[in-house]
Amino acid sequence: MSVSGATQAFADWAAVRCKDRRSAKSLTGLMVFIFFIDDFFHSLSVGAICRPVTDRFQISRAKLAYLLDSTAAPVCVLMPISSWGAYIIALIGGIMAAHHVTDQSPISAFVEMIPMNLYAVFTLVMVLCVIAFQLDIGPMRKHEEWALEGKLWDESRGRPAGLDIETPENSNGGMIDMVLPILTLTLATVYFMIESGAAVLTEKGLPFSVIGSFENTNVGSSLVYGAICSLVVSIALALRLKLSAKTWMQAAPQGISAMMPAIVILFFAWTIGSVVRDMKTGMYLASMANGNIPVQMLPAVVFVLSCAMAFATGTSWGTFGIMLPLAGDIAAASDIQMLLPMLAAVLAGAVFGDHSSPISSTSILSATGAGCHHMDHVLTQLPYATSVAFGAYWVTWRSVTPIQRGLVWQ
Repeated sequence: MSVSGATQAFADWAAVRCKDRRSAKSLTGLMVFIFFIDDFFHSLSVGAICRPVTDRFQISRAKLAYLLDSTAAPVCVLMPISSWGAYIIALIGGIMAAHHVTDQSPISAFVEMIPMNLYAVFTLVMVLCVIAFQLDIGPMRKHEEWALEGKLWDESRGRPAGLDIETPENSNGGMIDMVLPILTLTLATVYFMIESGAAVLTEKGLPFSVIGSFENTNVGSSLVYGAICSLVVSIALALRLKLSAKTWMQAAPQGISAMMPAIVILFFAWTIGSVVRDMKTGMYLASMANGNIPVQMLPAVVFVLSCAMAFATGTSWGTFGIMLPLAGDIAAASDIQMLLPMLAAVLAGAVFGDHSSPISSTSILSATGAGCHHMDHVLTQLPYATSVAFGAYWVTWRSVTPIQRGLVWQ
């Protein structure tokens, strides 16, 4: 899309409609309604689309990375029709079956837990405040001041990985060169997610359903196949522009090189996460909840433990796999009516860890999509994430448990 001039065409189109910095940031936030199917998909796709627009309005790359990251996992975890929602619903179904909770389905339990997932909800509120009120706190303020001076990233660190690669752009590209590949990527990815999940259902002898397909889908392969389809469409559109063979030969290795830093960082992040998991750090943290803790404090305690585990391991899904069954066991042993509030506390804590950990895949890919230094993104996002986490903890501890017990469970 860069070679065809599509990204520049989109930037020109958006510049006419975005009148100021606030509207440019709003455009980035609104993209979540198109790319909510998966957090990786969201961070990379929206970053590529919106970066030329935010650059034009002198919005720092760190702010763009924050907007990408804060509308990725926090949105996906609230959506039943997403890779996250499908995985969580499958886990909830197993927990409910293990504890003989049969009065509602896993998907209805998931929907009921949405307003209880306070960290994700509060993060989206924070994003709205950041967009509406130009809320710049901590290191983010310095990055925004630099951006207004024309410095979109911390130049003392050098150019962000991948940005030192100059890709030739065609001046005849149009909006169609942007819209069709992105539409193809979205539709093809959803199709392959449903198709791969349906194949698993068939193997298990189960009837087809969209939710069932998402519960059993292979997200990784679906994204790969969707990207291949999008690449084919992009090439077909670019052929009509009669790009030279030299341009093609330059663009392919440059595109690969631009992603290599993120791949290397992800490799080492996954390695560190695997070592931490092998050390049983998560199980040790989880065992701390099995003491004489008052029932009304359990959701808050589970939230804190999930935060610590996800931050240490850099994986929310791994935290889900450990903490959701444990929270179910604790709720069953203390008060089964606490089941959904405790499961929601796990989801909220795991998303915070994923959102703020320097070894989180989503953080790494959000920085890559925005084109900023990885640690700049982590450090500028941390004040927002911790503020929201403290707010979620306080509400969970002070009021959520009594409210849920009094209004929802009785």
